[in-house]
Amino acid sequence: MILKLVLAFALLPVAEIYVLMEVGSAIGSLNTIAIILLTAVAGGYLARAEGTRTYLQIRSHLDRGVIPQNEMIDAVLIFAAGIVLLTPGFITDLAGLALLFPLTRTPIREWIKRWLRDKMDRTTIEINRF
Repeated sequence: MILKLVLAFALLPVAEIYVLMEVGSAIGSLNTIAIILLTAVAGGYLARAEGTRTYLQIRSHLDRGVIPQNEMIDAVLIFAAGIVLLTPGFITDLAGLALLFPLTRTPIREWIKRWLRDKMDRTTIEINRF
């Protein structure tokens, strides 16, 4: 767990700075800043649109008495995408956009569901051992 935190809070910012410097030297500082601002605005708009769509799906499922399991995971992923898109940088923007678009969000959601099932199975085995 400590290694993951070091990667998230130390290596990711260094990688972002490196990419920003490389892109800035290739296309210019103002163009780089413009792209970062454009992705922040577009990402905010997309996050709001996807969030609203997901909220309406959750309401529809609940009105029919169906548990909106996939939609709830999607809502958390869209929220995470919005947060990540607020962070300036190209790596985080790509991650945020991957979480926003249903085409790429669906495999991520399915991976999370498998990971949670595995965690629950291991926890159940450990509990039953006692």
